[in-house]
Amino acid sequence: MNITAVKHNGAEIALVRSNEILITDVQSALDLMMTVNYEVGCNRIVIDKSAVCEEFFDLKTRLAGEILQKFINYQTKIAIIGDFSAYSSKSLKDFIYESNHGRDIFFLDNEEQAIEKLSTF
Repeated sequence: MNITAVKHNGAEIALVRSNEILITDVQSALDLMMTVNYEVGCNRIVIDKSAVCEEFFDLKTRLAGEILQKFINYQTKIAIIGDFSAYSSKSLKDFIYESNHGRDIFFLDNEEQAIEKLSTF
């Protein structure tokens, strides 16, 4: 895992890059938040969807809700970047749409969009 911090519009944002899956359950999400906070002092995170387990995107598992609630509880904003068009679930598409219209959790196409979005709130 590689964590770098960027500053945009006065906001510090952590860019997390990894060749392995980092978020597999609630505890791994908490570990990621704490590692990012400790290493670069950021509470805004950009992570590629390839670093998030596939079960997260199956809303029936409730994993996404449990994990994202921890991000809200710990006042950490997250942008998951990647191509989400392969998912056919209407529930997931609605979830992504609603999240993208909020202030804390975003599902975006690329790093540039994520940095821009995370730096506006």
